[in-house]
Amino acid sequence: MYRTLTVAFPHVYCELDFTTPLELSVATILSAQCTDVRVNQVTPALFARYRTARDYAEADRTELEEYIRSTGFYRNKTNSIIGLGQALLERFDGEVPGDLKNLVTLPGFGRKTANVVLGNAFGVPGITVDTHFGRLVRRWGWTQEEDPVKVEHAVGELIPRKEWTDLSHRVIFHGRRVCHAKKPACGVCLLAKDCPSYGIGPTDPVAAAALVKGPETEHLLELAGR
Repeated sequence: MYRTLTVAFPHVYCELDFTTPLELSVATILSAQCTDVRVNQVTPALFARYRTARDYAEADRTELEEYIRSTGFYRNKTNSIIGLGQALLERFDGEVPGDLKNLVTLPGFGRKTANVVLGNAFGVPGITVDTHFGRLVRRWGWTQEEDPVKVEHAVGELIPRKEWTDLSHRVIFHGRRVCHAKKPACGVCLLAKDCPSYGIGPTDPVAAAALVKGPETEHLLELAGR
C-alpha cells in the first residue's frame, strides 16, 4: 500500500509555508484545529513582524492575538507562541532544538508538532500522527490503536525509518484528497484492491471521481483510468 502511495504522490512536501525551524514551529502550533491554507494566509505578515524567539517572547499579547485571530483558539495559541519564545531564549539560546527529547518540552509542542518540525526543518525522520493519519491507518487495518503515540510506534514498525517523514505526508495527502472521513472516493482509489474498508464510499468511478480534491486530481484520476 505504501509503494502504491509513492506512485499516487511521488512529490510530497509540508503544506505549511516556512523558511526556518522557528517559523515551522509557530505555523504548526497555529495549524491546530485550523487548515494549512488558512495558516499560510496568516503567516506572511506574522513572520515579517516577529523574526526571532525574542520577538515572540517579548510580544504584546493583544497585537499577536490580532495577527493570528482567524486561525481559531487564538488566545491559547498566543500563550503557546509567547511561551515558546521565552523557553527558547531561556534554555536554547533562542534556537529551536533539533531533537525529540527537547522539542516535546516546549510550550505548544507534543510529539505530533515535534515530528513535523524534525522531519521538515531538520531532516530527521518522524511520523506525524494527525487526524487524517490516525483515521487512515485504522481504516486500512495497519493498526487498531487509538492513542497517537501507540499509532506512531505501531506504524513505525511497518515502514523503514528513512521513509517516515514522506510516509506521513503521503498518508495525509491521501486523506485530504481521496480518502475523506465521511465519503471516501473508493471508486477511483489506487489502494482499493488492498483496502479492507473498500466500499464505505461510492465505488462508482464517476461518482467517486467527483470527490477527489487537490492539485494532484488530474494525475490521480489518470492513474485510476479516468
